[in-house]
Amino acid sequence: MKKMAFSALLAATLLGASDYHYEITPVAGYLWNSTSDETTLYNDGAMGGVQNRATYGLEMQMNGDDYLIKPEISVLYGRDRVTGADQTTGVLTTMFNGVYEVDTGTLLTPFAKAGAGYEWYTNTHPNDYDGFLVDAGLGTKIALAKNIALKLEGLYMFKWNRNGSSDGSNGEVHNVAALAGLTFAFGEKEQPAPAPEPAPEPVPEPKPVVVPAPVDSDRDGVYDPQDQCPNSPAGYPVDARGCNLDSDRDGVLDPADKCPNTPEGFKVDNDGCPIKATLHLNFAFDSNGVDAEGSAKVNTFAEYLKGSPGCKVTIVGHTDSTGSEAYNQKLSERRAEKVKEMLIADGIDEDRLFTDGEGETMPVASNETEEGRAENRRIEIELCK
Repeated sequence: MKKMAFSALLAATLLGASDYHYEITPVAGYLWNSTSDETTLYNDGAMGGVQNRATYGLEMQMNGDDYLIKPEISVLYGRDRVTGADQTTGVLTTMFNGVYEVDTGTLLTPFAKAGAGYEWYTNTHPNDYDGFLVDAGLGTKIALAKNIALKLEGLYMFKWNRNGSSDGSNGEVHNVAALAGLTFAFGEKEQPAPAPEPAPEPVPEPKPVVVPAPVDSDRDGVYDPQDQCPNSPAGYPVDARGCNLDSDRDGVLDPADKCPNTPEGFKVDNDGCPIKATLHLNFAFDSNGVDAEGSAKVNTFAEYLKGSPGCKVTIVGHTDSTGSEAYNQKLSERRAEKVKEMLIADGIDEDRLFTDGEGETMPVASNETEEGRAENRRIEIELCK
């Protein structure tokens, strides 16, 4: 829609054929001649038929104030070799046409035209090709500037001439021409003065409107007309719709969440309290070392424990199946102890922390792939009150 409006505005500032009295268009193109392949003998034995050729010319159009059909004079000239003969000929074509244009309100102005004319062959032929013609054509103008447009058209010409006949009888010739040129408009018309704008009607004084005071029935800070959760418990934060939030994003809304600061990623019960969590600490193979990303997760969990002093923690270590079962059991216990040491270093009392190791007995992914084994090298946290 915006593109159509822009095109209409641009077209209004560019060429409008009705805004100018006259147009002149230098054109160039190509003409296909139905006699180009004929080999008719002239009276003196010469070969006949004129080949296809380039053509050049000038078109002049008059735009009257109320012309529906606009008069146009066209003059075309081309020069080419006569088929089968060692000579060239100049061809001068004149036409008088009536042009009908369609105002589309855009940059394009389609048109149709038709008329009649006469054609001269400028060299001396044994049989003269001169003759009358009728023509018809279609085309369009594409506005480029205020009074300049690109003109493209196709033209059909039907001619009566002697057509190279050895007996001098009349023949018929069909021509098709494709033309292009630049149209220059001049003689700008005087534009009518714009109609005066009507005087504005007096606007009556508006009556005062009594607006009732807004009501917030559930006292959550959102007035009733906008409140989509009209019975939200008071004292808890709400969104713009008046609905309670799930601040820790554990799936339990704040009014029902008895553990409001659960770290993200922990499974919770119906009260919103954590049951069990998996810390993906990215243990390397045969190692209990924790990388920087894992350390950040442990630090976050330590902050949660500081805010939940009633919670005690069991830290459970796991391994993949690489190695012996006994070795993996010891390795899982060392991993649990490592996380315990990190939590103590972050300020958590040791008597709140317990450790356990499950070795390779509880995989959560396949031990047949490297990705699965990496998932199985993990720490799980079990919380209890």
